[in-house]
Amino acid sequence: MNLKIRSQLSLMMFIEYFVWGSWYVTMGTYLTQTLKFDGVQVGVAYSALSIAAIISPFFVGMIADRFFAAERALGVLHIIGGILMYLISNVSTFDNFYPLLFAYTLCYMPTLALTNAVCFHQMNNPSQEFPNVRVFGTVGWIVAGLMLSFLKVEASVMQMTITAGLSFAMGIYSFTLPHTPPKKKGEKVTISDVLGLEALALMKNPSFAIVVIASILICIPLSFYYNFTNLFLNELGMENAAGKMTMGQASEFFFLLVMPLFFVRLGVKKMIMFGMAAWAVRYLLFAFGNTESAIWMLYLGIVLHGICYDFFFVTGQIYVDNKAPEHLKSAAQGMITMATYGIGMFVGSLASGKVLDAYTIDATIPHDWQSIWIVPAALALMVLLLFAFFFKEEKQK
Repeated sequence: MNLKIRSQLSLMMFIEYFVWGSWYVTMGTYLTQTLKFDGVQVGVAYSALSIAAIISPFFVGMIADRFFAAERALGVLHIIGGILMYLISNVSTFDNFYPLLFAYTLCYMPTLALTNAVCFHQMNNPSQEFPNVRVFGTVGWIVAGLMLSFLKVEASVMQMTITAGLSFAMGIYSFTLPHTPPKKKGEKVTISDVLGLEALALMKNPSFAIVVIASILICIPLSFYYNFTNLFLNELGMENAAGKMTMGQASEFFFLLVMPLFFVRLGVKKMIMFGMAAWAVRYLLFAFGNTESAIWMLYLGIVLHGICYDFFFVTGQIYVDNKAPEHLKSAAQGMITMATYGIGMFVGSLASGKVLDAYTIDATIPHDWQSIWIVPAALALMVLLLFAFFFKEEKQK
């Protein structure tokens, strides 16, 4: 892969995740403070992305992979997404907002797989080359958060307008990317292939099944973080909350680099348990932190994102890849992705909205955040105990 193509792919990843980061983290603040949606409505709004995560493999596997060049499908989806996000910026009722957001997520979620496909097609050694390109996606997410904080638009519809503009830019740029022909043109592809149903046979292994079940369950408390942390920090009066939340992505970047060292010393079970424990600790820090004497607790809770995400999700993906036979590796990864970002976060989005409403107080003190954060902390702790008791790590031969 030459420098020109690497630069093109790096910029593609940067814009791809810049688009996502420009609205996803701060949408809960906008919907709650500006549009006055209740917690259940905000939860349902966030669940749209999870439903789209379940549906998008159908589009990619049954349509894009068979009939369209990846870069062209990427361009069309982002342009349509830009139109939808612009329409979203002009509505203020939930009945109008949700259908448009759902349509937008149906356009956006397939682009995650399509950007990967464009990269892999151009790479001679994806395992070595892809991480150095994918990291620009994390940079894009960080820049998005810093930009929203700098512009002070975390509770403003401007975030939707910005996302619309970025989507159009990404759509146009996509047509300049290296050609990536449909990889399954002319092949017969079944629903079983798309959903990775063959990988369900791996669930016969009790430890593998526990990893999948724990992945679904841990995504329920995970949803609390993505949906409401920005709202929480803003209600506490933290300045530039979205910008400071990017410390979590910086932490994620750091722990990705040092993970191999921990992996050798700790093994799969301890790594995953540390990740789960970090979720419980993070929420307890949020529950008892404040913007004065205990502001360090809020910062530490944000920085723990690296351990929370990398130690659990990345370790889980490595475990799944190691356990799946060669012909089922892709199907197994698709199954774990659907389990987490689809089923787990869907349930978590709805549950987090109900908990937010249950601890809504009044206009002066909108929410009892201590009680809210105790709920996901307790859930994460229960998943940790379940995993510790039932997961049996096989000795390396």
